[in-house]
Amino acid sequence: MEKKTIISVKNLVKNYGHFQAVKGISFDVVEGEIFGLLGPNGAGKSTTLEIIETLRSKTSGEVIVDGLNLDKDPDEIKKIIGVQLQSSGYYPGLNLLQLIELFCGLYNRDVDPIELLEMVNLKDKAKAKVKELSGGQKQRFSVATTLINDPRIIFLDEPTTGLDPQARRSLWELVKNIQARGTTVIITTHYMDEAEYLCNRVAIIDSGNIIALNTPDQLIDKLLATGFERPREVKRANLEDVFIRLTGHSLREE
Repeated sequence: MEKKTIISVKNLVKNYGHFQAVKGISFDVVEGEIFGLLGPNGAGKSTTLEIIETLRSKTSGEVIVDGLNLDKDPDEIKKIIGVQLQSSGYYPGLNLLQLIELFCGLYNRDVDPIELLEMVNLKDKAKAKVKELSGGQKQRFSVATTLINDPRIIFLDEPTTGLDPQARRSLWELVKNIQARGTTVIITTHYMDEAEYLCNRVAIIDSGNIIALNTPDQLIDKLLATGFERPREVKRANLEDVFIRLTGHSLREE
């Protein structure tokens, strides 16, 4: 059975004065997939995300989210998406339980805070404040808050930037678990190993244009078909795998 398109972007343009940050891009996201927007800093991927999230206005083009037109129904779109906040966006005086209860009130949702914290492996930090968490724990908590309104789609903008390898892997597993619940995930990253591990399909954006869109495997196979070879022998593991195996990735980032 063919899965339905949950996000459709057509000819999206965003200008800042004379500078064109997004240059008429088009892509579809299929329900239930992890879709990656990849590119260097300044490529236009975060701008594209913020437009779909209703947080930034577009110059022209069409965006449809789960059948809702961005121009006509931005408030309805907000109800079905989850957007990751930066950790500075939380009330510093409240602990994690109180913050989740606050969000439940804002979203008018009834969520079991302990259950949600357990899902992101933070149950033992329920009474801690955000500033007392490690970098990886802060990121996992911010992902947890995107799930409170039971969204159909969540958006993660470079969620592992600045994290150590153990914390990154821990967050990857969380994202996979969220997908397994049937949620569609849109992620931006400039870590290619992250995109290769997580994403069902990726769009590579450079200077405001999509220059490739496919599954990671097919993009790699296409490159290999040109006769491309890495200058050194490719090993089936990398140094990060060694590091995590030796230091125990599930032990530290609790």
